[in-house]
Amino acid sequence: MAATRLDLARIRAARQVIDPIFLDTPLYECDALGRELGCTVSVKLETANPVRSFKARGTELVASLLADQGHTAVVCASAGNLGQALGWSGRRRGLDVTVVASRGAPAAKLDRIRALGAELELVDGDFERARERAANLARQRGVRLVEDSLDIETCEGAATIGLELAGSLDAVLIALGGGAMATGVGYVLKTLSPQVEVICVQPLGAPAMTRSWHERRVVTTDATDTIADGVAGRYPIPAVLDDLLAVADDAVLVDEASIVAGMRLLLERAGLVVEPSAALGVAAILEDRDRFAGRHVATIVCGGNVDLSAYHRWVRP
Repeated sequence: MAATRLDLARIRAARQVIDPIFLDTPLYECDALGRELGCTVSVKLETANPVRSFKARGTELVASLLADQGHTAVVCASAGNLGQALGWSGRRRGLDVTVVASRGAPAAKLDRIRALGAELELVDGDFERARERAANLARQRGVRLVEDSLDIETCEGAATIGLELAGSLDAVLIALGGGAMATGVGYVLKTLSPQVEVICVQPLGAPAMTRSWHERRVVTTDATDTIADGVAGRYPIPAVLDDLLAVADDAVLVDEASIVAGMRLLLERAGLVVEPSAALGVAAILEDRDRFAGRHVATIVCGGNVDLSAYHRWVRP
């Protein structure tokens, strides 16, 4: 494996910093889902926590570091889940948290950010516009900007999922957005269980990082068009792409119909209400059943923050 920014010793040490409520999340074989998909499917459930996503594994590290360094305020851009996580982790450590998000982000995620005590600023446009505004705001206020996937703590926090997954699996399917979870989990698996195939999954309507992985260079897109808002970035970060190239075996794109079908299957066969990004792994199996037939596959259910009105429209038969 080529060199990356990640370090296994730091990842193991991170477990001592992250609140235990976010660690050792359920990992179980879901027989009903496996029968439907033609393979053994293990679900890694990252939604049963106070912020309903994996993101707090990273923000726990970030907030702890900033508090130790004497910071009192922090700014981030978020599609919704990072903002909730940073709000939760920051409040516990006395940090004033400001989150910049798109007005088009799911209302449920925005409401949760406010409920967790963070200041929320909304901007017109997509996540990339929020990222620009957050950077400007941090400069104006002279406070720390937290950048998901670029800040190594967000990757190494997510990487603790890999410590809990390493073992006798054939493949792990990981939602791919900015790359924190994919690079973190992929690094640990390739270090501890190199036989496991690391497959990243992204929507056809937000393909920038997947295209970049295949072309081995940063590829940007002009727009995104997907219900999977949590992975809808347009500008891959070069350093994160370098890490992804070192740890991922494949990166695939799935269409919107498969994402919806994956959400419906997770509800009907596993009893799980998930946001679209969390269904990407199941969508990948649906689109390439032969590839996974008879194999033991784990899929990371990475988030459960969803607007119920939209969710009902998507999963209704």
